[in-house]
Amino acid sequence: MNEWMVIPVVAVKVWLIVTIVLIVALVAGLVALSIYGRKLQNRQEESQRQLQAAAQNASFLVIDKKKMKLKDSGLPQLVIDQTPKRFRGQKVPIVKAKIGNQIMSLMCDEKIFEQIPVKKSVKARVSGIYILEVKGLRTNLETVSKKRSFRSKMQDKLTTMQAKAKASVENTEKNKK
Repeated sequence: MNEWMVIPVVAVKVWLIVTIVLIVALVAGLVALSIYGRKLQNRQEESQRQLQAAAQNASFLVIDKKKMKLKDSGLPQLVIDQTPKRFRGQKVPIVKAKIGNQIMSLMCDEKIFEQIPVKKSVKARVSGIYILEVKGLRTNLETVSKKRSFRSKMQDKLTTMQAKAKASVENTEKNKK
């Protein structure tokens, strides 16, 4: 009763047919996703090439940097209107900088956002309102140290305590001699 006659000679169980259909559907989904991903990757590479081609060097004073919603960022209305609606409520890294005698809001990538110092002059490659690369104007940029875990702090304390204990033991031995 659990068998289904596909060809009168060969009987195939129902669970086997369901499994085969699911596998075929999963393979088709993976192929479709890989094609779509390749298209998105090509689009991103093309936009990066265009940004690099239009990039200019500029030096400016960073006033403030925040992650804020696009509509609250102070960017020109034209930029906000061109952004898809689903991304308007998303927080993006915004840098307020004084370029010449103007104060402008600029966007940047997450990695670059971490490198940008506040209240300092920097030299950067800018394409429109997008910061591509940042360098220190007079000095190198300090790398922001990541928050250390409790375990690493305790290990550091333990090693310093052991070094102090070892040094005190050596000093007492030297004093005895």
